[in-house]
Amino acid sequence: MQPILAIFYREYKIRATNMVWLFYDLCLPFGYLLIFGLGFTRVTQDRILWADAQLSYSAFFLGGVLAMSAFGIAIGTAWAFFTDRDNGIFYEFLTYPLGRGQFLFGKVFFNMLLSVGQAGLSVLVAATLLDVPVRVDLLPWLLVGVAVSTAGWFFFLSLFAFRIRRNDVFNTIMNIFYFFLLFASSMFYPVEPLPAWLRVLSYANPLTWQADFLRYSSLGVGGGRRLAVEIILFCAFTLVSFWAATRTLDRKD
Repeated sequence: MQPILAIFYREYKIRATNMVWLFYDLCLPFGYLLIFGLGFTRVTQDRILWADAQLSYSAFFLGGVLAMSAFGIAIGTAWAFFTDRDNGIFYEFLTYPLGRGQFLFGKVFFNMLLSVGQAGLSVLVAATLLDVPVRVDLLPWLLVGVAVSTAGWFFFLSLFAFRIRRNDVFNTIMNIFYFFLLFASSMFYPVEPLPAWLRVLSYANPLTWQADFLRYSSLGVGGGRRLAVEIILFCAFTLVSFWAATRTLDRKD
């Protein structure tokens, strides 16, 4: 446990030296909720049909904001990994007496807690300012989902941080992931009315699985067999990504 805490402390010190960055991470979802939420409220006439439930757009969008924010933190953490490798600190860490899995968990541990804090503040803003009917009894599951999904995306994106050498290529791939996965998912709109080809992409997108679970655990709608399958798939995605990242890390000299 001590090696994990040591890496955790390093991540904390990095964030603590730039409070503007930390403030940005915590408060960015508020902007998404207020700007996109209020903007799309007029477009949709504040009525969204999802999982046989009639929702306001702000209520529907809350799960998408939480998923998008956790994904954004994972991208930032993977970028820091790439930077560490680029300046040589990454290879120095590999000489330390700690396991590869401990290294990965230590790297993402602080950012998982950051995601949980971010999600808690976002839910509070949504409930108090936008009148979103948050299910308090499901909040523990919401916070667990945010933490696990942040870790899953970090493990997946770390594969590219390990393998890509050029800064411009890495940035390009991260931006492609960010925009393609966000808009080919259920974050901004329900999947069902989409064209068939885009609906297939959305159902196969782990961000859709993540957003659906966070929507259920914040509102209590959208449960059932489909959600159970999505939970299983995302857990498998996280485990496979962790295994692949650890194997890739073992091959680094």
